[in-house]
Amino acid sequence: MDPRLAAPFRQQLLAQQSALLAQLAEQRGGVIGRAEAAADHFGQPEDPRAQLATERELEFALDERETAHLAAVVAALTRIEAGTYGECTDCGTHITAARLHATPEAARCVHCQEKAEQHRRAA
Repeated sequence: MDPRLAAPFRQQLLAQQSALLAQLAEQRGGVIGRAEAAADHFGQPEDPRAQLATERELEFALDERETAHLAAVVAALTRIEAGTYGECTDCGTHITAARLHATPEAARCVHCQEKAEQHRRAA
């Protein structure tokens, strides 16, 4: 993709990256360490064990999801720098502008993304 056409996507991706890093830092306790943050979150003796377990699982799932999203954003920024942004990483075809506007970190065209999701569900 032409660097001039990729510029708005780059700005959007940089904003997403910044927001995700802030979310992850907040979830991980900000300036304190992750262990201390977990102790603060989950160390209340009046909370039932089942509630604590559920909250812990939810927090870890959110952290995992946001970490994966951050990795996708960084990969998209890398593709912009390499000049391959907007090309499907699986088949090499052009990813439509509508898809990139909706999901600027998209690495695959719709067809290849559907195949990847079907394969993941089958596994």
